[in-house]
Amino acid sequence: MAAANLTLDSDCIVARDQQYVVRNYGRYPLVVSRAQGVYLHCPEGGRYLDFISGIGVMALGHSHPRIVAAIEDQLGTLTHCSNLYYHPLQGAVAEQLAALSGLQRTFFCNSGAEAVEAALKIAKGYGRARNEAKHEIVALHDSFGGRTLGAISVTGQAKYSDPFAPLIPGVRFVAPNDLEALKSAVNENTAGILFEPILGEGGIVEITAEFAATARELATANDALLVCDEVQCGMGRTGKPFAFQHWGDGFLPDVMTLAKPLAAGLPIGATVCSEAAAAVLAPGMHGSTFGGGGLACRAALEFLQMLPELLPHVQEIGAYFRARLQELVVRYDFVSGVRGKGLMLGLELTIPGGDFVPEAQRKGLLMNCTAGNILRFLPPFVIEREHVDEAIGILDDTLREGTVEDDQ
Repeated sequence: MAAANLTLDSDCIVARDQQYVVRNYGRYPLVVSRAQGVYLHCPEGGRYLDFISGIGVMALGHSHPRIVAAIEDQLGTLTHCSNLYYHPLQGAVAEQLAALSGLQRTFFCNSGAEAVEAALKIAKGYGRARNEAKHEIVALHDSFGGRTLGAISVTGQAKYSDPFAPLIPGVRFVAPNDLEALKSAVNENTAGILFEPILGEGGIVEITAEFAATARELATANDALLVCDEVQCGMGRTGKPFAFQHWGDGFLPDVMTLAKPLAAGLPIGATVCSEAAAAVLAPGMHGSTFGGGGLACRAALEFLQMLPELLPHVQEIGAYFRARLQELVVRYDFVSGVRGKGLMLGLELTIPGGDFVPEAQRKGLLMNCTAGNILRFLPPFVIEREHVDEAIGILDDTLREGTVEDDQ
């Protein structure tokens, strides 16, 4: 068979994709051929400021020299050996995650959805060991757990789950921050309470400290596991290693899911848990062929070694970005607020926001829209003030032109 023709002609790339790739993505009209720092480049020479960073994956930007060097070295050392054997890096990454989180053990996989699947199996196994009827999961409306059958079963958005019903039974949904609904939903048959500290796909909605504390109390009182889904908001995105740490030093979940930025661009997922939760998974009860391989773990270890020095910058540049976004709230009557923490921010509109995304792209800024009216920003942790200013300038032009068009 002849070698593939990796053309850099955008029209050819799009045409081949449309002919051979499953049409499950609503792609924007942009072909990316290379990336460097905080910019993506297209074959024709256009440059785009990347403020979505692969949906929160590229925390260090693109082609960071330390990550590139680590990957190149590991490729010549050990790429994969399977979980039939030990290798030096998996335990090293797990040790770092334990030190950062206060949780003791980590299961490695390849994605956020897989991490959620593992968390669900742990919760259900934990419950079943106590009572066969103890299998229910409490989750949140507007949440997003991932695309696998288990993950969409705890995703509180019908557009993702309804086409694949019936789903895993025994899931109860409550509104974010609704204390009374939470208290009513949790009972002796609850095996786990699962939620994102900041709902990403649900519109950058922050869970309050009161709601989190109540969930912790209810989980403990009912001998259930509390699961924090930090796939999008974790690993430094909010200015702390994990978003749950904004709720105070005394707060600790039983299980936490991680993915997106952990290996700085390589596929990895992690389910971090207490000793009691980890004990559910005896040998042979769960696994992942590629999970925790040498290459992904080497990149993750490099990222984790860099994280402490990045956190103050995330806090400082996140505060600057929030302040600049707040200027737009004052400037436009259809911009009603700023949501989020650190470098997980959303600009709340009183009108639909989807049309602003392709227009900003045409001007050189990449972002996206969630929950219909929230412009979401997940830029790399390494952005500087000049990049924020560039983004705000493009966003300002986009919002202003959108207003003019509406008036015509």
